[in-house]
Amino acid sequence: MHSDPLIHEDIVIFSSADGKVYALDHRNGKLRWSYTTKGEQQYDAWDYYLSSPVVSKNIVYLGSGDSSVYALDLASGKQIWSFKTGGIVHASPVIKDEKVLIGSYDGFFYALNAKTGGLIWKFKTVGDLYFPKGEIQRAAVTNEKDVFFGSRDYNIYSLNLKTGTGQWNRKEPGSWIIAPPLLYQDKLYVGTSDTHQFHSMGTTYGDIKWTLPLNMRVYAAASMMNNELVFGCFNGRIYFVNPESGKVNASFQTEESKKNYAALFDEKDKVRKDIDPDGKNYLEVERRILALGAILSSPTVENDQVYFGDSNGFFYAIKR
Repeated sequence: MHSDPLIHEDIVIFSSADGKVYALDHRNGKLRWSYTTKGEQQYDAWDYYLSSPVVSKNIVYLGSGDSSVYALDLASGKQIWSFKTGGIVHASPVIKDEKVLIGSYDGFFYALNAKTGGLIWKFKTVGDLYFPKGEIQRAAVTNEKDVFFGSRDYNIYSLNLKTGTGQWNRKEPGSWIIAPPLLYQDKLYVGTSDTHQFHSMGTTYGDIKWTLPLNMRVYAAASMMNNELVFGCFNGRIYFVNPESGKVNASFQTEESKKNYAALFDEKDKVRKDIDPDGKNYLEVERRILALGAILSSPTVENDQVYFGDSNGFFYAIKR
């Protein structure tokens, strides 16, 4: 399952790769209802996620590989409305000010009327020479007046929440921005893909406060725990980072990462020179990366405990 489950009162709702949305009784797992979309599909080898449902005012919202955004009745699962985009929608929606805010692989970011599904505004990403669509893969984050999201055109964007007008975009040359940003105390915290970095950025201008170099991608959002940033990386590590300085206070490495690390990284902790993630054998390289126990999900934190899963199917609870 590549969708985060939604728990609302006594019901658990999630998207599935079979093109259905399921709602289960959280006490016994019995099916309450299911809804069948027009089908799921995977965009490419790095399309790891499905749209995760969210609920607001007894309506369930989610995107689908059939290029549509759906609103379903929470009690029955019946469709209230759908909105067709021009590409796969695997980003998770955000609900704010009666708007459904969601990006698509067509390179547009949409604000839809939460009640009717009508288009309020849309914004087109800039695009890039090799990624002209500027695909939007994952969720946005909002404050009271802005919306922030990353794109495969190497940019992170800030839009006016009310009008959809672009306010700033910051380019990360050579790298997709897949991870949803974390917004904390008027700063954005976000990892990159191919440049293997984690940034702290200002929300007003997108200015870089600090950069933490890594050796592999970050696709998932960070979490905040006792005034520490917590995030996972494709190298099989969880990092605990000071949000003011970018200093790594501690890290945890999965057992499979320890076991398979030398297959990808050299003695200087860099990707080996004979490894090319973008070469003709990229699928084999991707298999090796996932064999590290890559962490593609956002950690869940509670008190001093951190919970997360890895790409080898292990689930961890670690104490900080």
